[in-house]
Amino acid sequence: MVKLESYYASRKTARAHAYITKGVGRVRINNVPVEMVQQEVAREIMLGPLEVAGELRNKVDLSVKVKGGGFVGQSYASAIAMSRAMTGWTKSRKEPKDHPLTRTVREDLRRRLSEFDKHLLSGDDRRKEPKKFGGPGARRRKQKSYR
Repeated sequence: MVKLESYYASRKTARAHAYITKGVGRVRINNVPVEMVQQEVAREIMLGPLEVAGELRNKVDLSVKVKGGGFVGQSYASAIAMSRAMTGWTKSRKEPKDHPLTRTVREDLRRRLSEFDKHLLSGDDRRKEPKKFGGPGARRRKQKSYR
């Protein structure tokens, strides 16, 4: 039986779950091959982490289930999930017998993916800043006095 490892990512309202196994390089998004994704922009975003992996992408199979949001949000969420899956899969502490990559190759892949795009791995950094304690509220901005 093939062991699936699942990794989760989200972008805006899109949520993606990536499953990674040892394989021959198949990448499927919602059971559709990534090469058949209609929007070219979304396809390029999704293929970004795979291009960084290079020839190593031919040793794993990735399956991504994504829902919610628009097609750009879904493509970013799936790219984040795929890069987390590849880096998380290479972080195994013990040396599995059936792992297709050697330890040095896994460390190199993890380094390249983390250098590729820091904000993809950390998520969206454009979140709203929280309200400061003791700062002006909405009422104070609208009127001059409280009387």
